[in-house]
Amino acid sequence: MRKKSWTLLLVAMIALSAVLAACGGGGDSKDGKKEITVWAMGEEGKKLKEIASKFEEENKDITVKVQAIPWGNAHDKLLTAVASGNGPDVLQLGTTWVPEFADAGALLDLEPYLEDYPEFKPENFFEGSVTSMKYDDKIVGVPWYIDTRVLYYRTDLLKEAGYDKAPATWDELKDAAEKLNARGDDMYGLDIDRNDQITPFIFAWQNGYEFEGKDKMNFDSPEFKGAIEYYASYFKEGLSPTAEGIDIVQAFKSGSKPMFFSGPWMINIINDQAPDLKDKWAVAEMPKKETNTSSMGGSNLSIFHNSENVDESLKFISYMNEVDTQMEWLEMSNTLPSRTEAWEEPKLKEDPLLSVFGKQLENTKASPQIKEFEKIAQEFLSSIERITVGGADIDKELEQFNKKANDIVE
Repeated sequence: MRKKSWTLLLVAMIALSAVLAACGGGGDSKDGKKEITVWAMGEEGKKLKEIASKFEEENKDITVKVQAIPWGNAHDKLLTAVASGNGPDVLQLGTTWVPEFADAGALLDLEPYLEDYPEFKPENFFEGSVTSMKYDDKIVGVPWYIDTRVLYYRTDLLKEAGYDKAPATWDELKDAAEKLNARGDDMYGLDIDRNDQITPFIFAWQNGYEFEGKDKMNFDSPEFKGAIEYYASYFKEGLSPTAEGIDIVQAFKSGSKPMFFSGPWMINIINDQAPDLKDKWAVAEMPKKETNTSSMGGSNLSIFHNSENVDESLKFISYMNEVDTQMEWLEMSNTLPSRTEAWEEPKLKEDPLLSVFGKQLENTKASPQIKEFEKIAQEFLSSIERITVGGADIDKELEQFNKKANDIVE
């Protein structure tokens, strides 16, 4: 029994030593340099290593260890890091994850460092991004790259339907969709991805909806309800398909889905997979109801709360935040720069497609900044399924959803 007790104690001591040794994610490397660990997600993690090596060239005393984490594993890995205190120095966070991990105390408050790093100040970013930088009056992250949704449309098919330019209002969007839908069987007007949790919120913002805060869920407000009625009407009237069907790029190419909403990543995908569409498509800002608001997405860079390499981590984030670095990252990853200053660069300002994104970014909102948003959004997708496919009553469904949202928060 005594031998077993000593064995358990030894195992516990080794485990504790490992945690303490790894605490903060970095430290001194063998050659005397400071080493920082960076966790980055998905493809970004794979490509970030190249940028990190250039940072090392300019900062000879710092080594950057980039760990690429698949998006599917990222959330659980971050939760484990919070529980153990064994996290990286710098971590990438999707904007909808910021409230959850900030609430858990996992993110360092950057406010005390703004004097030395004025480029981190909110005025350097689009208003929609600023929301995701803050939590409880603390600045917990710096926007790295951003995205928003715009309208992709076939210019040739819209012209045949009587539109020389993209629909600019809700009424015009519905009218254009009806005319495109009338072309025949299996022809639709507007493709809406029912699995995209942010699209209904985009419609709601355009209809004047404002999230009141976690103390009172208001997903049953007239503005929210009116937006969902408009959203659902596309499915009810057969203007949007309820089944996924063929790949959106192929459907866009064939003309069966001549309009859809998406982000900047779709530009290269269409150019690569549907080169025959050259000069037959374009993008436009979102159609307007009360406003033409779209979503603000992307990723922030934060510092883990117990990093022992704060100065080095700040230098790295500052480097990633430079306009030249952001423009290089645009070339590598086709993701949009977060700094408003970058949008004065000719590559963005003069490009007929990217410049539209720049205009749309001036009118965006981030998802509600509450830690429970992901759970609420998943619950909402179930409601959307029952409304658009099952024909559920919108009033009753939103009433039930609002109650569930309150229960989740409570």
